[in-house]
Amino acid sequence: MVETAVDEFGRLDYAFNNAGIGGAQTTVDQYDPDEWQAVIDVNLVGVFNCMRSELGRMQEQEEGGVIVNNSSVLGKVGFATSSGYSAAKHGVLGLTKSAALENGETGVRINAVCPGFIDTPLLAEGGMSSGSEAREQIESRHAMNRLGTSEEIANAVVWLCDDDASFVTGEALGVDGGYLSQ
Repeated sequence: MVETAVDEFGRLDYAFNNAGIGGAQTTVDQYDPDEWQAVIDVNLVGVFNCMRSELGRMQEQEEGGVIVNNSSVLGKVGFATSSGYSAAKHGVLGLTKSAALENGETGVRINAVCPGFIDTPLLAEGGMSSGSEAREQIESRHAMNRLGTSEEIANAVVWLCDDDASFVTGEALGVDGGYLSQ
């Protein structure tokens, strides 16, 4: 993917590492090890593999670049029956902060966004369709009493990539409608 971007545009200025899966909703003692590994592989190892390739290219460029990793509010707190997802997203934050420290002088800025619960098809597939009791319960955990939108997350990512955020690196930006303010 990095080489395709460079072939098409001549350089790699920005990267948003955003692939992820929810994983099983079960307790730690009941978590199937293969399912656990799949969640870790996609949500954490996938980010690592992308960053490794992106950093190699961005470090070679005179003006560096910006990497934004998608973590989650569940990367900052625990959530019963979401241990695999939460562990992977905590790992993304550690990876982001470590890489930011390693690249502070290279011209590459590295940050993460930590979305609250976002109104996506994946959430609906997980039993949180509009009007469901589960959705209303999750909405009430956000100070704004609603789910976020993909556009709101995209706006935060664009800001982190912008020169207006030129002194921001190693940050885990909550875009969460107040979820973490509890």
